[in-house]
Amino acid sequence: MGTAISTLGFAIRWLAILLGAWHLALVSGWISLSTLEMRIVHLAVMLVLVFLSLTKTSVERFHDKIAAKAGLVLNLGFAAAAAGTGYYLYDRWMDIALSGGLTTSTDALVGMVVIALVMIAAVRKIGWFLAIIVAVFLVYPLVSPWLPGVFNARGYSAERLAGFLTTSSEGVYGIPLGVSATYIIMFSIFGAFLSSFGAGDFFFQLSRKVTGTARASSAKTAVIFSTLLGMISGSAAGNVAVTGTMTIPMMKREGYKPHQAGAIEAVVSTGGQIMPPVMGAAAFIMAEIIGVAYSSIMAAALIPALLFFASIFFVVHLQALRIGIGHAADTSEPQSLRQILVPGLRFIVPFFLLVAMMVQGYSPFRASFVALGVLLAGCAVYELRDLASAKSFLKRVLDALESGTLSVMSIAVACAAAGIIAGVLAMTGLGSKISGLIVLASGGIPVAALLLTMLTSIILGMGLPTTAAYLILATVVAPALVNMGVPIMTAHLFVFFYGCISTITPPVALASYVAAGIAGAEINKTSWTAFAFGITSFILPFMFFFGPGLLMQGSVLEIAVAAMTGLAAVFCFAVAVTGYLYRPLGTGLRVLFVLAGGLLMYQSLPTDVLGILALAGVSLALRAQSLRPALNG
Repeated sequence: MGTAISTLGFAIRWLAILLGAWHLALVSGWISLSTLEMRIVHLAVMLVLVFLSLTKTSVERFHDKIAAKAGLVLNLGFAAAAAGTGYYLYDRWMDIALSGGLTTSTDALVGMVVIALVMIAAVRKIGWFLAIIVAVFLVYPLVSPWLPGVFNARGYSAERLAGFLTTSSEGVYGIPLGVSATYIIMFSIFGAFLSSFGAGDFFFQLSRKVTGTARASSAKTAVIFSTLLGMISGSAAGNVAVTGTMTIPMMKREGYKPHQAGAIEAVVSTGGQIMPPVMGAAAFIMAEIIGVAYSSIMAAALIPALLFFASIFFVVHLQALRIGIGHAADTSEPQSLRQILVPGLRFIVPFFLLVAMMVQGYSPFRASFVALGVLLAGCAVYELRDLASAKSFLKRVLDALESGTLSVMSIAVACAAAGIIAGVLAMTGLGSKISGLIVLASGGIPVAALLLTMLTSIILGMGLPTTAAYLILATVVAPALVNMGVPIMTAHLFVFFYGCISTITPPVALASYVAAGIAGAEINKTSWTAFAFGITSFILPFMFFFGPGLLMQGSVLEIAVAAMTGLAAVFCFAVAVTGYLYRPLGTGLRVLFVLAGGLLMYQSLPTDVLGILALAGVSLALRAQSLRPALNG
């Protein structure tokens, strides 16, 4: 079986490299394809990669030769089916388009196979939860004529359903997969190139330089490091895996308990999904769904993201004071900021170019390609010296293409599965019925609808990746909020936030699980501690609902006031979570800080004044008490 594993590894690597290079060629204009052609090829090759990787895993896992061979044959059969159906649809799509959408029974049969492959890949790469949800939506058009009440609708045959979902741009090959085949894979490749050429080390050194010998410097390094890395990766679990191996051991040495170190890293890594410019994959899909430039999503998410990281910064500082962590002793080799920044220019320049181009109105697709070119040029100038360095450079380029492409496999499957749901909603009108039920259940009260949405988002997010959770919520729940008068950007960012923070929401909290493994801590304890440390992230969506200035909506003065009162609010919540400000706080004072934060999160002059007075009054009183020698003892 060793030969089979080696062969599969070789095939996976070079197929991923070729797919990544093919996408780069598409962006550059060297290859010209229609939108549907690109999506068909993207999904077909991604499914082949999924099944090849599953084949390799099954061969490695099974010691029994018969079981290993069965897994090998089964998964290779799925891979062949993915390639064959992809080729068929690629060859047929033009005829179908020119005929006005007329399909044959063969088209429908191929469509059924594609849907089955997507479902199998979803089960194997993501889990049963997504597959079960997709299956429920697939069954609905077949049984809707026999359902009671609001769910009663005209039925469709399996043949027509499969044809619609796989030969139009409103099903499997819809907007979600289109975003996976453009923005997401380009940014994944860009992030992989940054990682391959050492951007992670640069960001870590910069973070350590900024925190220096400050109190709880390791935890603050984790906050800054994960903020910087999160800007380019947009993956919670991925951030934990990369940054946690460096920051969690540091935090443990500094005095944090293992579950606390893991929790801090899980929370700050989760913030990467909401931190511009790259955010999570779902943010690109959001831009397409609501029809705005991605730069508008970036601008709207900036202040909430900064408040999120400010909150965890407050938490780690106050927690350090509470458990007695002092200032760090700097035992590292002294290095000036200039010595760090000059070699890092090859990462800084592409990063700021990426942001500048998107702000200027260039598509993220084009901006990431140009930034990648500048990054490669800078790294070539910095590193290429001789033949040996050229070989190393080429290997890192190929490694980055491979890892960047493979990191999109699960997202592509999730997007295809979510496209099935979106297609069923479009075909049957079920989306408007579900929205009507939400409006009815909330009594037409926006806040009640937001609470229902929050619970739905968190529950879905526990069992789904952020992209899939957002897509379902965006097609089912967000329209109900919009119908109730919630601005479309606010509605979609609301469900997006809760889809992101599900990675630290027990009982299923992926980022917390990864962090617990690195920290050597108990999983549930780490998960609940992360939930407590990140509690502000559960409040932030309500803050920008009550204070639209946080989403850059309103005058400059309104935005500035919203940002300042928002910062004061997250400080109040951080104090309440840690139970410390100058001294340990009892339950009564913690509740008082929660009330002050609640007043500050509502954007109005009376509540802002009351919140500031409450915060200032209690803080000054506690400060005065801490200065009394008798009480200090």
